[in-house]
Amino acid sequence: MEVRTLTRAEEEIMRILWHLKKAFVKDILAEMPEPKPAYNTVSTIIRILEKKEVVGYTAYGKTHEYFPLITEEEYKRHEMQQLMVNYFDNSLPNLVSFFVKDNDLKTNDLDEIMKLINDHKSES
Repeated sequence: MEVRTLTRAEEEIMRILWHLKKAFVKDILAEMPEPKPAYNTVSTIIRILEKKEVVGYTAYGKTHEYFPLITEEEYKRHEMQQLMVNYFDNSLPNLVSFFVKDNDLKTNDLDEIMKLINDHKSES
């Protein structure tokens, strides 16, 4: 399944669905911060997410219980790939270099990154 980039509002609803696992529109609305959008707004966004094939539902008469069709991990992977393609010439070294130079990484951050790399090397 091809994952598509979501709008900020769609992502907010997906985060709630990933957290709740399954929910009715009223449940999603209850998890949203103030000022809460209108019920119809959330319902419309859910229908858009259905069309994008990232949300499915179970029908109970006229009521629908929604659930994610993709995992949060799959979406993160997609977004990171898009970030690399769009901003870093699809180069992981360019991405890492940006974070090292721009985020004033501390020695313990670099040590932790090196540990992750070494752990991954030993697993391969």
